[in-house]
Amino acid sequence: MKPTILEKSYAWILIVIFGGIILHAPLSVGFGTLFPHYELLIKSWKEMLMLIAAVLAVAIVSKRHLWKELSRDLLFKLIVAYALLHMLLVAVLFQGSTQTVAGLAIDLRYVLFFGLIYILVKTLPQYRRPLIITGVAGAVVVVGFAVLQLFLPADVLKYIGYGKNTIEPYLTVDKNPDFIRVNSTLRGPNPLGAYVAIALACFVAAWAYGVVKFKASKDKILTGLFAACSLIALWISYSRSAIIAAVAALGLVVAVVSSKYFTKTVWVGLGIAVIIVAGGLFVAKDSAFVSNVLLHENPNGGSAISSNDGHAESLTQASERALTQPLGGGIGSTGSASLYGDKPLIVENQYLFIAHETGWLGFGLFVTLFAAIIVRLCRLRKNWLALGVFTSGIGLGLIGIIQPVWVDDTVSIIWWGLAGLALAGGNYGKQTKQKTARTT
Repeated sequence: MKPTILEKSYAWILIVIFGGIILHAPLSVGFGTLFPHYELLIKSWKEMLMLIAAVLAVAIVSKRHLWKELSRDLLFKLIVAYALLHMLLVAVLFQGSTQTVAGLAIDLRYVLFFGLIYILVKTLPQYRRPLIITGVAGAVVVVGFAVLQLFLPADVLKYIGYGKNTIEPYLTVDKNPDFIRVNSTLRGPNPLGAYVAIALACFVAAWAYGVVKFKASKDKILTGLFAACSLIALWISYSRSAIIAAVAALGLVVAVVSSKYFTKTVWVGLGIAVIIVAGGLFVAKDSAFVSNVLLHENPNGGSAISSNDGHAESLTQASERALTQPLGGGIGSTGSASLYGDKPLIVENQYLFIAHETGWLGFGLFVTLFAAIIVRLCRLRKNWLALGVFTSGIGLGLIGIIQPVWVDDTVSIIWWGLAGLALAGGNYGKQTKQKTARTT
C-alpha cells in the first residue's frame, strides 16, 4: 500500500527528530541565547513534534486496524501503564506547572519515541533504511566533531552561547587542566561516552554479520577511520562508566558472534587476563594516569569533593528517600525538572531517579519494561541491529547505576528509537538462516 500524505508526514517527523537530536544541545543553546524569552519553547521542539506524531499515530493505527494487535503486546501494555501512573501522580502529588511538564517530558519522551518508531516500522517498513542512514550520519557527525575538538581551543563552544548559565563548553577530570573532557554536539562528556558506546556496539555487530563490507580500499579506509575516531571520542570523554559500558557491549557482541569458538580453554584464558589487568591497575593506583583518568582523583589538588564521594553521597540519600516514599516524590521532583521548584534534588542513579519520581510501582513498571525489551532484543541477536542495540542496552543499564543515563535526551531517544526499529521486525542485513515450518 502506497503511503498517504498523513503517513509520509508521520515518518518524516520521526526522521527529523532522530536526526536532529544529535544537534539538540548546540541548537537549543544558540537559539536560546538569541531568544531567551523562548528558551523553554526552543528546548521542547522534539517533544512538541512527538505530540504531533502521536496524534498522527493514533489515526494511522485506527485506519490500519492495529489496535487489537498492539493491545496484546506486553510492551505496549507496560508503556500505557507507566504513562497512566505518571498522570495519576500528577494529580496526587502536583509539583507545579513548570516542574510537572518538565518532569513528564524527561520521564516519558523516550518511551513515547520507542512506541512511535515501532508503529512506523510496522506500518511503513520502507522507512527502515532512511532511519538507519540518519542514525549512521548522526554518529559520523558526533564522533567527527569530538575528534575535531582535540585541535580546537577547549572553550570554542562559548562563541555560540555555552557557559555557566547554559552548558559548560568543556569539563576537566577533577579540576585537572591536563585532562580536558570534550562534549562534541552533546550536553556533556558522559552523554558523549554513552552515545559512542551505542555507535561502537552497532558498528561492530554490523561488521561481524557482514553488513559493513570491505570491497574497495575506500571502504576499508572509511570504516577504519570511523572505528578509530569512535575509540578516540570515547577515550577523550574520560567517562569511566561509558568505557565500562563500551567494553561490556563489545565483549557481548564478540561472545554472541563467536560463541561456538569459545572453548573452556578460551574462557580460562580470558579470566586470567582479567585478573592480570585488575592486578596491574591495583599496583599502579598511585600513578598519575590511574589516579586521574580511572579514579578521577587529582593528587595535586582538584575538587573539594571528588566525583566518587559525590556519587556515593547521592546514592545514599536517594536510597533513603526511595525507601521512605512508596508513592515517590511526584513528577518533576527530581533532576533538572526540580530546579524549577524550591527543593531541587539531583539523583545520580537512573533507577533511584525513577523510584523517587514514581514510587515503587513506577520503578517496577520501568524495570519490567526495560527488561522485556532487552529479552526481546536478545532473542533477535542473529540480526545485527538487534545485537548492537541489545549489547549497548546492557552497557547503558550499567551506566544507569551511577548516572541517570536516560535523562539525557540524545542518548535516550537514540537508543530507544533504535530498539523500536529493531523490534519492529524486518531484514537489516545478513542473518543466520532459520528453519521455517510449513502448515497445511
